Amino acid sequence: MAPFSDPYLEHAIGGTPIVQLKNLAPSSGQVWVKIESGNPTGSYKDRMAYGVVKNAFARGDLKTGDRMVEYTGGSTGTALAHVAARCGIKFIAVSSDAFAQSKLDAMRAYGAEVIVIPSEERKIKPELIAAMKQKAYEIAEEPNTFYADQFGSPDVIEGYVPVGQEIANQIGADIDVFCAAVGTGGAFTGTTKGLNHAGQKPDLIALEPLQSPFLTTGQGGAHRIEGIGLGFTPPFLNLDRCNEIRAIDENEAFQTCKKLAAEEGIFCGPSTGLNVTAALEIAVERGPDSVTVTLGCDHGSKYGQALLTS
Repeated sequence: MAPFSDPYLEHAIGGTPIVQLKNLAPSSGQVWVKIESGNPTGSYKDRMAYGVVKNAFARGDLKTGDRMVEYTGGSTGTALAHVAARCGIKFIAVSSDAFAQSKLDAMRAYGAEVIVIPSEERKIKPELIAAMKQKAYEIAEEPNTFYADQFGSPDVIEGYVPVGQEIANQIGADIDVFCAAVGTGGAFTGTTKGLNHAGQKPDLIALEPLQSPFLTTGQGGAHRIEGIGLGFTPPFLNLDRCNEIRAIDENEAFQTCKKLAAEEGIFCGPSTGLNVTAALEIAVERGPDSVTVTLGCDHGSKYGQALLTS
């Protein structure tokens, strides 16, 4: 069976720009940010969503008229809802009021059914993620329902491989460090794989919120950075391949978001703010001849007024 292929999605997803920071990193090494907000739903999750769905069609796991379910903070869900609308399947998102209302609204706008699991004080906690996961698993047991499995499908990693290949081609020089926050670890691992395919062997630094330092201390916690710090070991992250795991204060991440918008013209979400906070630190540590690359995961408009008032 041939994979589902959509000419619009094939051309619209990927090929995003990369930007070297100038005003925030004037006296350190180079810091480059891959701006993934140029994808159709404003997030690098579009790459993963299309890869998962078209390969599921190819295997016969999905067909037009079926249902697909996933638990999600919203960026993955929006991307899956978008692709589902293009290929004639119904998408069910299990999410929570802990995540940005704009993301819940976007999923509904693309035709998804959104099941909202109530949170405690609108904080992202391990217990909330577990409840969302359980609900998605229950729905996945129903007939003609495909579980997208963003935390287990090998198609997730492959969807991000082009990110690393694009970065290597765009920079055209040796990259010393690649750093990025991890949720599933799919974007981190897939981008690394793409960099390696292109002959790049940078040091790898995985990032997490200081408020939920599961990878660095073994203890998860409540935090406000959507999409990362889920309170368990990311299924796609090989810790043995990482040179370092670094915890970054979420408050600094939000401040970096403001600085990126006002001083670099880059309006991004909190996970990008965390990524850039770390990249700037690393660039100073590595010195003026270093090249550090990180990911601009999505657009700041997804987070509403809360982003600029945090």
